[in-house]
Amino acid sequence: MDFSIIIPVYNEEKTVKQVIEKVKKVQYPGKTEIIVIDDGSTDNSSNILDSIKGITLIKNSNNRGKGYSLRRAFKRAKGEIIIIQDADLEYNPQEHLKLIKVIKKNKAEVVYGSRFINKKHVPRYKLFYIGNIMLSFLTRLLYAKNITDMETCYKVFKRSILKNLSLQSDGFGIEPEMTCKFIKKGFSIGEVPINYTSRSYNDGKKIKMSDGIKAIFVLFKYRFFD
Repeated sequence: MDFSIIIPVYNEEKTVKQVIEKVKKVQYPGKTEIIVIDDGSTDNSSNILDSIKGITLIKNSNNRGKGYSLRRAFKRAKGEIIIIQDADLEYNPQEHLKLIKVIKKNKAEVVYGSRFINKKHVPRYKLFYIGNIMLSFLTRLLYAKNITDMETCYKVFKRSILKNLSLQSDGFGIEPEMTCKFIKKGFSIGEVPINYTSRSYNDGKKIKMSDGIKAIFVLFKYRFFD
């Protein structure tokens, strides 16, 4: 198996180099490529990325959003398996191996790393924790699929799936959109527990309550349309 690790970046000068170094240390069971998308960063992220060797770097001329960045990267990816990794330190790249194992055993075509089936998980922001739980509940209600962490960054899947999805979201709506379309197209989805260390807004956390409202809209939109 070959792997494409895709890392969208927006103003992550404090962590992006460390995250890429962590990804490089993972012992993947096959060849890898690291695709990094600088989404119009206005801090020093772009200069840092220019200095890092061994990555494929894509730059957006301005800030277009996580979904837009991922869609650009998907078109460049060559690996049989795609792994999405955020550019902060909330998720540990060593956990990629747990998700890959499920696909290698042909137990699922898509694997999510769930923060919420990890009994040791302690949320930093209870409001966001409740919001995530409610979004996952709404996903189960609308799509009759037992997903415990719809908004997780860790989505690992076969690249061949992408030709069936026709993704459209530019922002954080890409997370619910991918989930909706994975389910509607009939792809099997597995989940494994992962560790997660939430950062604070002072440290650069970007998700907002408004993104949760947009996620609800996306869940309803793709349930009844497209």
